[in-house]
Amino acid sequence: MFYRSLVRPALFRLAPETAHEFALHALAVALRPEGVRRLAERRLRRAPFGRLERFGLSFDNPVGLAAGFDKNGAAVRELAALGFGFLEVGTVTHLAQPGNPQPRLFRLPQDRALINRQGFNNEGAAALAARLTRTGRPDCVLGINIGKSRAVEVSEATADYLASFEIVHPHADYITINVSSPNTPHLRELQRADALAELLAALQTRNRELSLRAGQAATTAATTTVIATAVRRVPLLVKVAPDLEEGDLEMIVDVARRTEVDGIVATNTTITRANLQHTPTGVVSAIGAGGLSGAPLKARSTEVIRALYRLSRGTIRIVGVGGIFDAADAWEKICAGASLVQLYTGFIYEGVTAARDINVGLAEILRREGFRTLEEAVGCRAE
Repeated sequence: MFYRSLVRPALFRLAPETAHEFALHALAVALRPEGVRRLAERRLRRAPFGRLERFGLSFDNPVGLAAGFDKNGAAVRELAALGFGFLEVGTVTHLAQPGNPQPRLFRLPQDRALINRQGFNNEGAAALAARLTRTGRPDCVLGINIGKSRAVEVSEATADYLASFEIVHPHADYITINVSSPNTPHLRELQRADALAELLAALQTRNRELSLRAGQAATTAATTTVIATAVRRVPLLVKVAPDLEEGDLEMIVDVARRTEVDGIVATNTTITRANLQHTPTGVVSAIGAGGLSGAPLKARSTEVIRALYRLSRGTIRIVGVGGIFDAADAWEKICAGASLVQLYTGFIYEGVTAARDINVGLAEILRREGFRTLEEAVGCRAE
């Protein structure tokens, strides 16, 4: 209530991108002292589901922070203290880039939504890796989301992704390949079958090479003991758009299986404006292009999750994102087939207790619905 009645109104008086940068900086400063972080963790960290095993990793809870909030990994330890089971930083690109001209982030508060056309503004993969080396890893699973540098042609995208992949590989528990942002020209062309298969196959080949190299180095360092985490192939996920047709989703599932992708993040933002109910048409038109996130995306992202789960017969883990504000929203995604969920717009609107509140609410729903484990609920309403 404190956030909704006092903090959010104050932040919403600022320009959206200014408010975002201020909030991220404030969290980093306020939670930097270890004692303060530990206090926040005791109040906000909830793990009422036991350890959740997903694509070879162990999660304290299923609620994560989506890519886009902390693009450059500026506050990973501090954000982890807010009760998230995992964080996904980025999107980062191989080349540092300023992104699209401002203004490029817009609030639609009546619809509980955002429109953004930021265009992968980030300091680059090397800067992220250097920062994670300095600050250390968060106390939760860490995913790193990588995208194509704007200056690189789509025909050269594979080499560009590989360059980022090599840099972030030692720092990531998993890596998400973003081929679905609507704000980098021609990026979504990489969701075509041939382009996606080429990209993911090349990344998996490099993944195995890097993991083998790390394993050999660990073996040499330990002389007789191989460190298990060093030889593990880093799980690879791909993030898809909500604007795909059923045939496109079937193709993505086929490519994901053939390239042994570990999971699909569904979904990115949408280019449609169909589900906006309260924002005047003139306001939306004045904002212009960009990806829509938040409550208007909820139903479509759930449809995509359900389709992916059905098409893969539950064999590919799905991370559900799009319009999650509370436990009921998260539960809807899980029942459709999501094994994990992520917040972005919901975190901005609901505040620092969002992850805790969703986890507590999910545990209550699970008991009420008669499921013994969260895994039993995954995909229970996918048909």
